[in-house]
Amino acid sequence: MRRLLHTLSAAIGIAALVWAIGLVRFVATLPAEIADDHTRTDAIVVLTGGRDRLATGLTLLQGDYAPRLLISGVAEGITIDRLLEQLGMTGYPAALRPRVTLGHRATSTVQNAREAADWCREEGFHSIRLVTAAYHMKRSLLEFQRTMPGVRILPHPVFPEAVKQGQWWKYPGTLLLMTREYSKFLIASLAHMLGMTTEGFS
Repeated sequence: MRRLLHTLSAAIGIAALVWAIGLVRFVATLPAEIADDHTRTDAIVVLTGGRDRLATGLTLLQGDYAPRLLISGVAEGITIDRLLEQLGMTGYPAALRPRVTLGHRATSTVQNAREAADWCREEGFHSIRLVTAAYHMKRSLLEFQRTMPGVRILPHPVFPEAVKQGQWWKYPGTLLLMTREYSKFLIASLAHMLGMTTEGFS
């Protein structure tokens, strides 16, 4: 029994070490800048989850990075005018507002990808600029590339001020965020290998 407990403890310790090394590598490979901030695409897709993401997507549309914008994961009952009011962007050009599509179906990253895939297929789009937080980008690309393999996806990360990505281990909130996102990324990667879905993840 003692030998079994020793073996089990050693196995748990090794697994924890491998997981911790993976976490460090995961954060180290998160985007630290926007790799391509000039290429025009057929559309922009923003995943809700922060004011920075929404404001960035709307600014990109205004800058003519694409002719259309999908904001995926918007709460039911929210209109474009209400959204702009909440963001303090009531002066947003009226001519651009009809180019913004609000997606109300998605409540998870998997559903974001499906909603965007359906929209792109209906509109005949073959390239998108994907806007989400840098810490969320790797898992988002994983889901989007799986769901829309024929669409070119340009990542456009945003960097929320509250997320201390450069020194993530020093800040409990950011450490917890990175730990959760890394765990979700691992499970999503494993699920894809096994042909399963991660429908329940946000």
